[in-house]
Amino acid sequence: MTKHKIVLTAADHDRLQSLLESEFAQVISPIEYIEDLRVELGGAEVVPPNRVPRSVVTMNSTVTLRDLDTNERETYTLVYPEHADIANDRLSVLAPVGTAILGQRVGDEVTWRVPAGWRRLRVQRILFQPEREGMLEAELDTPPPKWIRNIGAMAEAP
Repeated sequence: MTKHKIVLTAADHDRLQSLLESEFAQVISPIEYIEDLRVELGGAEVVPPNRVPRSVVTMNSTVTLRDLDTNERETYTLVYPEHADIANDRLSVLAPVGTAILGQRVGDEVTWRVPAGWRRLRVQRILFQPEREGMLEAELDTPPPKWIRNIGAMAEAP
């Protein structure tokens, strides 16, 4: 498993910090998941949006994950809780897997606690990253188009 500092933009770091301090976070999520995200944020490398590497999972990125135990692939867009909709593959950053992939790089493997036990995942590819596309946070209130999943790999693990 690769372990390094996660990479976040200053805006995402600040917004996530505020989220952790909110009553909302305390009500909707078990305490251990909130603490996991708090630890990740505490050790994060905070950079301007134009300095985020193309291979890093940021907020509002659409990523393909490979389950290392089942070899199944899953594709999600990592979102803030108010935009979460798992039926439409919009994964909350407060969900255990959402916290696990935040700031990770293509090829990274993560082992993370989930309600059913532990999951081992590899970040397989990033189909969309807002920083790479030069998008501002205000433009991200709508989900990326469905066709985004059908495009070729922009960054893919070997």
